[in-house]
Amino acid sequence: MTPLSRRSFLASSAAVALSAQPSPWKVSIFSKHLHWAEYGEMAATAKEIGFDAVDLTVRKGGHVLPERVAEDLPKAFEAVRKAGLAMEMITTDISGGGTPNAEAVLKTASSLGIRYYRFGGLRYKDAGDPAAQLREFVPSLRELGALSKQYNVHGMYHTHSGINQVGAPQWDLQRLLAEVAAPHLGFNYDIGHATVEGGFGGWLLSTRAVAPMMKGVALKDFLWRKDAKGEWRPAWCPMGQGMVNFPKFFTLLKQQHFQGPLQLHYEYPLGGADTGQKNIRIDKGELMATMRKDLLFTRNAIAALGS
Repeated sequence: MTPLSRRSFLASSAAVALSAQPSPWKVSIFSKHLHWAEYGEMAATAKEIGFDAVDLTVRKGGHVLPERVAEDLPKAFEAVRKAGLAMEMITTDISGGGTPNAEAVLKTASSLGIRYYRFGGLRYKDAGDPAAQLREFVPSLRELGALSKQYNVHGMYHTHSGINQVGAPQWDLQRLLAEVAAPHLGFNYDIGHATVEGGFGGWLLSTRAVAPMMKGVALKDFLWRKDAKGEWRPAWCPMGQGMVNFPKFFTLLKQQHFQGPLQLHYEYPLGGADTGQKNIRIDKGELMATMRKDLLFTRNAIAALGS
C-alpha cells in the first residue's frame, strides 16, 4: 500500500467510524475553513473528514458571492449533495431587510430546500443608551423577518463576544427579538463566545434563557491568554482543550429538545484555513487530521449523552 493510498484508507476508516456514532444532531463544517477548495473538493473534503453537512459561506469573499447567488448557490448545493452530505444552512452577511441581495439569497436558498441562514453584524455605538440603540434595529429586523416568512427560511443571528457587539450579553438580543416578534428569526448561539462573556456560570443562565429562540448552535473552544500588550484575550483552541463545558452544554441542549443545525468552527491557527484564506500554509492531510480530532471530540461528547 502506497503512503497516499494508506492515508486515504485510514482517513476513510476514520470517517466511517465517525459517521457510525449515534447522534441526535447533524454536525456541519463551516465552509470558511475550506475556502481553499472549489465546490467539488470542498464537499469531498468535508465528507472525508466525517461531517454530516456543510454550512456554506454566501457572502463577500465566500464560496458563493451574494450577487451571484442565483447562479452559484445551486452549483455548490449540488456538489455537497453529490458528496452525500446535507446543506441545512448558509452563512451570509445579511444584517437586516435592507441588506443588498438579501431577498435573492433567501429566495435561492428556499428554492433549494435550505431552511436556515446565519445573519448578524449589529453593533452599538460607543456612547448612548444601549436600549434606545436596540430599538433602532427593530424596523429592519421586522422587514427581514417578513422576508424570511415569505420564503419559509429561518434567520439565525450569530452571537459574538467583544465590545459593542449586539448579542454578546445574550439578554439584549433576546429583548430585541422579542420586540421584533418575528418567529422566523432567532439565535445562532455560539457557546465559545457565550463562555467568554458569561464566565464560570453566566453561560448556563443564558443558554437556559434563550433556548426557546435558539435555532442554531456554533461550537468552538478557548483559553484566556495575555497578548503582546499584556492584556487578557480569548485564545481559540482545539475542542476539549479549553474552558467550554461541552458535556454540560450538550446536556442542556438535549433537555431543551434542540433540533437546529450544529456547526463546528476552527478559529485557532491552521495555516490560514482558520481565517478563510484561499491559499493555505499547511499540508492538507495534516489539516484534515486536525479537523477530524475536533469532530471526534464533538461526536464522543454527544454520544456520551446516551439515548
